[in-house]
Amino acid sequence: MIERDLDAAGLALKACIHGPADAPPVLALHGWLDNAASFERLAPHLDTHRLIALDLPGHGRSAHLPASPFVAYGIAEYVAAVLAAADALALQQFDLLGHSLGAGVASLVAAAAPDRVRRLGLIEGLGPLADDPARSLQRFRDATARRLRRGTRRLSVFPDVDSAVAARAAATDLPAEQAQGIVERGLIRVGDGYRWSSDPRLTLPTPVRMDEAQIRRLLAGIAAPTLLLLARPQTPYLPDTMMHERAAHVADLRIEYLAGHHHLHLEHPEAVATLMREHLR
Repeated sequence: MIERDLDAAGLALKACIHGPADAPPVLALHGWLDNAASFERLAPHLDTHRLIALDLPGHGRSAHLPASPFVAYGIAEYVAAVLAAADALALQQFDLLGHSLGAGVASLVAAAAPDRVRRLGLIEGLGPLADDPARSLQRFRDATARRLRRGTRRLSVFPDVDSAVAARAAATDLPAEQAQGIVERGLIRVGDGYRWSSDPRLTLPTPVRMDEAQIRRLLAGIAAPTLLLLARPQTPYLPDTMMHERAAHVADLRIEYLAGHHHLHLEHPEAVATLMREHLR
């Protein structure tokens, strides 16, 4: 693995690059509060491609957005960051792979720049989370108040890496051995302990989300052949009805199911790689 620094339109991002230099490039986008190490178990099985896993802004070892209440992490900002990273890598065309939040971002990158994305691979996500119109006003009020509130909450400090791994495993569906790489990349040393390197503002509520109708209109702009992998049993916030209705708006999309949990690429890296290799080829 090679770690590379990228100047993405003035924002310092990090990328972990796996595979032969002359192989077709695949940009890989991780999930919320994960980082580029999310793909380290998948990479050895996807050696037909050059896998370029980004740390999205505010995650892993990439820079945080400027500290200002007027700057926020949103889906449009992630889309712009990914395209700027592709420019920094001199990739005019590329395949795109995303998990969870990264799948939502990848979907909209493909819609925004259909001439640049050749093929699209999605794991547990198609488009971003939608808003419930009945909650829009309260969400907007709460999120605006939180963004303008001065001061930051006290960040957890772990005495060692194992303690951080145990905390991550307890909070998610990830067993410790699958969480290890993500946790190690997502920590920084502070005094005699460790804390998360991710921007604490990532946990703030989003002031405005698109509704379902807007998301479906954007998904209709995807021209790339698309493979969507979904876990069985279904993830509660990715119900089959919604996912199938969204999929119907993408011109060329195939759905495959794998028994497992939300992080399918960590749980079943070989099976996921086999399906992705076939699709990307």
